Amino acid sequence: MEERILTGAQLTAFGAQLSTAERSLSTVEKYTRSARAFLAFLDGRAVTPALVTAWKADLLEHGHAPVTVNSMLAALNSLFRFLGWNDCRAHFLKIQRRVFRESGRELTRAEYDRLVSTAAEHGKARLALLLETMAATGIRVSEVKFITVEAARQGRAEIRLKGKIRTILLPAKLCRKLLKYAKTQKTASGAIFLTRNGTVLSRKQIWAEMKALCRDARVAPGKVFPHNLRHLFATAFYKACRDIVKLADVLGHSSIETTRIYLLTSGDEHQRQLDRLGLVS
Repeated sequence: MEERILTGAQLTAFGAQLSTAERSLSTVEKYTRSARAFLAFLDGRAVTPALVTAWKADLLEHGHAPVTVNSMLAALNSLFRFLGWNDCRAHFLKIQRRVFRESGRELTRAEYDRLVSTAAEHGKARLALLLETMAATGIRVSEVKFITVEAARQGRAEIRLKGKIRTILLPAKLCRKLLKYAKTQKTASGAIFLTRNGTVLSRKQIWAEMKALCRDARVAPGKVFPHNLRHLFATAFYKACRDIVKLADVLGHSSIETTRIYLLTSGDEHQRQLDRLGLVS
């Protein structure tokens, strides 16, 4: 095998290729961050399968969760495909499928309600409505920009992301609230959730505003992030219709296996289910 020397210029080109392929901003950032972590680990050494394996072990030794390690390896394999170094690709850790979610990471309906009411009580109308919009539609934080005045009027939004297009329906009550808010902000068309300068809210801004609510809403910060609202929607939607195929379509998943992850019960609920079996005298 010829010597493989990884450079910063190659990582820059890799990031550009991901953007050209219409990968989401978060994916581009995550993949390039993982690739740069591997570059730092190499410390000038040539890439070899043995060093890839050593990096995997090093990540585990430094306390990274197995799921996180596999995510970083996926980024590395994507880089190797880009460079044509397929002989260097990493083998993923084998993780047994979990049957429950950690309770400390699950946002409950009561906690969600407290977040919304706290935002409203503190005069943060935009944030309160944004929380409701994300929870009521199951959209990703990167899809907030597609919630427009036109979408609220039509009762449906067209989501264009990662080279895919899907249409989601908006609850009638949400549409009324969106249009009312847009009117107060004098937004006649286009995206509804804007900054004071008229630009679309960024992922970073949304995260920061949500985290700022935690203390007053008495919700653990580890539970408050945009993707948990998507999980909340998925759970509520499935309880209402019991149709995982339809839920996968609404969420924009290409695999039902991905959707299944969203429906895992919490550790506490799983414990209650075990206790109800009555198999211990």
